[in-house]
Amino acid sequence: METIVQEKDTNKRIDIFLMEQEDLSRSKIQKMIETKMVLVNHHETKSSYKIKEGDIITWEEYTEEDMNIEPEDIPLDIVYEDEDVLVVNKENGMVVHPAPGNYKGTLVNALLYHSKNLSDINGEFRPGIVHRIDAYTTGLLVVAKNNKAHEHLAKQLEEKTTYRKYVALVWGVVNTDTGTIDAPIGRDSKDRKKMAVTDVNAKDAVTHFKVIERYSNATLIELRLETGRTHQIRVHMNYIGYPIVNDPVYGHRKLIDDSGQCLHAKSLGFIHPKTGQYMEFTSELPTCFQSIIRTFKGEDNL
Repeated sequence: METIVQEKDTNKRIDIFLMEQEDLSRSKIQKMIETKMVLVNHHETKSSYKIKEGDIITWEEYTEEDMNIEPEDIPLDIVYEDEDVLVVNKENGMVVHPAPGNYKGTLVNALLYHSKNLSDINGEFRPGIVHRIDAYTTGLLVVAKNNKAHEHLAKQLEEKTTYRKYVALVWGVVNTDTGTIDAPIGRDSKDRKKMAVTDVNAKDAVTHFKVIERYSNATLIELRLETGRTHQIRVHMNYIGYPIVNDPVYGHRKLIDDSGQCLHAKSLGFIHPKTGQYMEFTSELPTCFQSIIRTFKGEDNL
C-alpha cells in the first residue's frame, strides 16, 4: 500500500499517521516499522520520524503471527568481548536479524542466547545490532551490549570515523590499481527488493578500492567504505562493470556454487565507547571464499 503525505498531516509521527490509515494498534505499527515493512521515500524509517508533505509512504499489509524472538544455542565466532561491546565474525548464510517469516537461526537469536546484556535502541528485533552485513557476506560486526555503547558506535558510523575494509572477488580484470566510486544509492525503481545507483530518493555512497591480485577473468580487490548503504559494495561494483563473483542478485553470471557471494568484511576499527581507545580487528577469508579463489587461480575457463 502507498500514500503521499498531505499538508494537513505534516509533523505527525509516522506510527500515529499509520494508525489512522490502518485498523491496527500502535505497538503493531511499530513492529512493522522495526521489521522494515514500512518505508518513507523508499528508505527505512523510525517510529519517531515526523512526516512531511510529499513524503511517499509504503507499507506491507500486516499479518498476525508469533513475533517472539527466542534465544538459540548457535555457535558464534567471537573475536572480542567486554562489558560494552562484542565483535563477532559472522559466518556465511547467517541473517543478522529476524524479519517477517524468518525468526530463527539469525545472529540476533544467537546473541540473545550468548548474552543477557544487549542494547535495545533498535527495538526487540535488533537487540545489540549497530550495523549489518548481508546474509551471504561473511566477516566482522560490532555489537553493542548497552545503550550508551550503541549510541557512541552509531555516532561513529554516522560521522564516518569507523574503519571498515572488505575483500571481494569480482568478475573481469580491473585495469586500474586503485579507484573511488562516488555514486548515490537508492531503491531500484523496477524492483523494490534491490538497490541501484540513482538520483531518485538516494543517499550519498562512497567506496574506495585497491587491486590485490588479477586473474584471467577476475580480480581480487580490497575495498574501504566511507558510507554504509544497503548492498553498497555489490551495487557499486556492478555499476562500474565488475560485479561480485557468486552474487545471486547483482552478479549477472552463473553461480559457481551455493557457498555465497565472494565478499568478506575483513577489518573493522572503531573507538571503544568507554575507554576512548582505538581498536582494530581482522579476520581471515572463510574457507568457501578461499576455495573459489583457488578455482580462479587454477582454471582460466570460468
